[in-house]
Amino acid sequence: MKVEHNISRIRHLLEMYRMGVQDFLQKISIGLKNPITKEDVFGKEIQISYLKRIDKIFEKGLHYYLDPKAPEKSKEASVFFRKQNFQNDELNLGAIKIVNQFEELKLSLSAIAKLSDLDFKRQIKKYSISDNPREIALKARKVLYPRFDKNRRNFLKALISSLATKNIMVFEFIETWNKKEKANIDGFYLKPNMIVLKRHQSFSREIFTLAHELGHYLLDEEEIEEINYSVYNKNLSTIERWCNDFAFFFLAGNYSKTLDTLEKASSSNDYHHDFIEKVSQNTHLSQLSLFTRLLYQGKISKSNYKLVREEFEEIFRQRQEEKEREKQLLKEQGIKQRGSVAKPIPSPLFLSTIQTAYYEGVLNEYEVCKKLNIKPEKLDKYI
Repeated sequence: MKVEHNISRIRHLLEMYRMGVQDFLQKISIGLKNPITKEDVFGKEIQISYLKRIDKIFEKGLHYYLDPKAPEKSKEASVFFRKQNFQNDELNLGAIKIVNQFEELKLSLSAIAKLSDLDFKRQIKKYSISDNPREIALKARKVLYPRFDKNRRNFLKALISSLATKNIMVFEFIETWNKKEKANIDGFYLKPNMIVLKRHQSFSREIFTLAHELGHYLLDEEEIEEINYSVYNKNLSTIERWCNDFAFFFLAGNYSKTLDTLEKASSSNDYHHDFIEKVSQNTHLSQLSLFTRLLYQGKISKSNYKLVREEFEEIFRQRQEEKEREKQLLKEQGIKQRGSVAKPIPSPLFLSTIQTAYYEGVLNEYEVCKKLNIKPEKLDKYI
């Protein structure tokens, strides 16, 4: 069965997703004996079965392609129309999907805020890369750094709550283990006030990512990236270096002064392992990222840094192998492992926005449940 469709909407999505026509045709033809051709897609009519294949990529719903209205290409609609180049210049389909998902959420929340008379006005001034990231980090700590909690998840939750008090909305996205194409990003910042983080097994990595993206917010420079802060990288842009420095000093606080006074790490002082472990426990900076900072400061040689890094990598490898052995043992014993699906940490600013919209009559109960991704029977916990 064929239907008339709006070709401009498909072209709009291809441009937004930075996908070439041939790549697109290959993706929607997977598993077919006779590949779908350009004429099949960009003719006046299209097979519904082809539209369903297209929607498996973009997940817009079939009605989207049948809508005769031309899509609006605006800078407000997508960061991919506002910016051409990103630190990660090989964003995969999974990453682009996530970004577009939160762009749509951002536009929705902006409309809800206006209807509910809410103001998301920026409360912290903008800075530039000419400003000293260490000085800005110390200023930001006085306003945004929460009470320290040794539990990393609790600290992350507290930091997200602290940012909410200054109209900065933070979201986590969680990818299931069986997702075919996982997003090759750690986080991103979208103007004017949204930060998005990928849930990691390591909360210290996620905490650093949040501090790094906070740097982007302070510079008001949008970015979508995969952050590798534990490896010495000379190819980072000026903005990325600024945000990395900001994140380090924001999390390290007064410990950064102590690191400045350390003698050069070597085998004679056991590479300061005990001290670095202590700093890591009291800042949530990973030990490897702290050694990377020493490398930046010239307080450890590249060869010694390589030795330390390889040591951490070997410890991590052994831990992973031990986990796999434990899983296999339980499997052999017939013991089923029950793992609950992780839930994202909600931003208090997001929750309060949805609650206000409900009280003002902007959203009904069904819409509140949909926005919060909760079952109707749990609604009374939120409103």
